[in-house]
Amino acid sequence: MSNEDPMNPGSKLCVGSRRQFLWQLGGGFTGMALAGLLDRDGFPGLRAMAESPGAGAGSVAPHVPQLPAKAKACIFLFMYGGPSQMDLFDYKPELNRRHGQTASLEQRRNDVKEGTLLGSKREFRQHGRSGLWVSDALPHLTRHADKLAVIKSLYCDSFAHGSAMLQMNSGRITQGWPSMGSWLSYGLGSPSQNLPGYVVMLDPRGGPISGSANWSGGFMPAAYQGTVFRSAGQPVLNLDPASGLDATMQRDLITTANDLNAGHLAMHPGYGELQARIASYELAFRLQSAAPEALDLSQESAATLDLYGVHAARPDDHPLALGPAPFGRQCLIARRLVERGVRFIQIYHGGGHQQQNWDAHNGVEENLRIHAPEIDQPIAALLEDLDRRGLLDSTLAVWGGEFGRQALSQGGNGGRDHNPLGFTYWLAGGGSRGGTSHGETDELGHAAVVDRHHIRDLHATILHLMGLDHRKITYFYGGLEQKLTGVVDAEVIRGLLA
Repeated sequence: MSNEDPMNPGSKLCVGSRRQFLWQLGGGFTGMALAGLLDRDGFPGLRAMAESPGAGAGSVAPHVPQLPAKAKACIFLFMYGGPSQMDLFDYKPELNRRHGQTASLEQRRNDVKEGTLLGSKREFRQHGRSGLWVSDALPHLTRHADKLAVIKSLYCDSFAHGSAMLQMNSGRITQGWPSMGSWLSYGLGSPSQNLPGYVVMLDPRGGPISGSANWSGGFMPAAYQGTVFRSAGQPVLNLDPASGLDATMQRDLITTANDLNAGHLAMHPGYGELQARIASYELAFRLQSAAPEALDLSQESAATLDLYGVHAARPDDHPLALGPAPFGRQCLIARRLVERGVRFIQIYHGGGHQQQNWDAHNGVEENLRIHAPEIDQPIAALLEDLDRRGLLDSTLAVWGGEFGRQALSQGGNGGRDHNPLGFTYWLAGGGSRGGTSHGETDELGHAAVVDRHHIRDLHATILHLMGLDHRKITYFYGGLEQKLTGVVDAEVIRGLLA
C-alpha cells in the first residue's frame, strides 16, 4: 500500500502508528471526536513539537523568516489605560467646534446614551514633509513625524481594560493564549544566546490589570513566554544562586542536572517540557552576567543619557507625575537589548489605576499633563538613537494602548471614558511607511469609518513586517491549528508598509 497522501500528491503520510494514521485522515466531526482521544495520549502535543519552526519543542534558536523582511526586532511601547486619540494624533476640528453640544454615542457595548461633547484643548499642527497632525502634548515626537506610520481607524471588541489588553496582546479577550512576543519567539527564535528572546518592562507604578497573562506563552512551551526585566536594582528576580555557591560550583550543578535530564530525554524523545527545562537552566546561568551588563547604563555617554532624559528631575507640579527618567531608562535599555539580539521588547507605560495610567476618566487634560511628558522625550530619543546607529530599518517600533477614548465628557473634570470603536496606533522603522496617515474616524473621532481595521489586521501587519505570514504561522493545540489572528481571516494593512 502506497503511503502517498491522495489529497496532496508527492507528500507522504506518516504511518508510524494507527493513531497517527487516523489523526491525519480524521476530519470534520470525526476529527473532533478523535482529538479528545488522541490528546489524552499526548499525540497532538507531539505533532506540534514536530512541526515547530525550531529545532525542537521550545527551541529559541534563530529561524529563517517565512517572508522577506527588514525588521529583525520589535519594541512595543504599550500605553496602559488607553490614550486619547483626539488629543494626540487624530485632529478633529468638528469635535472642537461642537464642544458643549449634546450627541448620542455608544458608551458601552450596544448602550447608546446622550452626552456632552468634549472638544480637545490641545493645539494641533502639521509636521514634517508629510504634514502629519500631532498635538502640542508631544513636542519632541513631532520632530520624527516623517518616521511614523499612523493608523487612525483601529477597533477592538471590549470596553474593559483587562480583556481589551489581552486581546491586543494575544488576539483573544480571555487568558491562556500565547502573546504576540511568544508568537514571534516561536516563529523566529532569538539571535541572543545569553538573554531571553522576549523581554517585558513594567511601569514603576505597577503592572497592567490583567497581569502576566499579557506576556504569557499560553499553551506553547515555557521558553516562549516573556521575561520581566526591572530597569533598576536586580534585573531579574530570583536569579542569584543559592548562598554559598560560587560560579564554578553552580556550573557543575547545572551540568550534572542537564546531563541527567538529557539521559531521560533520550529515553522519552519529544518531551518538550524537559527540553525547555534544560534550556532554561542554561539561560538562567548566563543571565546572571548578561542581564546586569545589558542594563548597565554607565556604559552610555552623558549625551545619550541626556537625550533620553535619564537624569531629569521628577517634576513637582503633580504628585503622580514621574517625569521622563523612568521611561527613558527603559527605552534606552530596549535599544541596548536590540543590539544584543533580543527579538521582542514590550515596555508598559502607566500603572495602578486611572490617573496613574492613561485611563482619563477624571480629566483628560490632567492625564495628559502627567503622562505625555513622561513618554515624549524618551520615545523621540529612541527613534533618533536607533536611526543614527543604523538600527531603525531593522527595528519595528509600535505605539498604542488597549483602546482609545470617548468624544463625550465624563464627570465634572472633563474626563473621557473607554472607547474601542475607533483609536490610533503608529509604527516606525522596520519596513513601515513613515509619514503615513491611514484610515479615519468619524468627524467626532468616536468610531472608525474609513479603512476600518480590526486589531487582528494590526497583528497580521506586525507579523508580516517581522517576516511571518499570519496564515502560516500556526501552533497545533486543542485539535486546531491555532493562530495569533484567530479564525476570522485577517489582512495585512498595506497602507502602513514601505
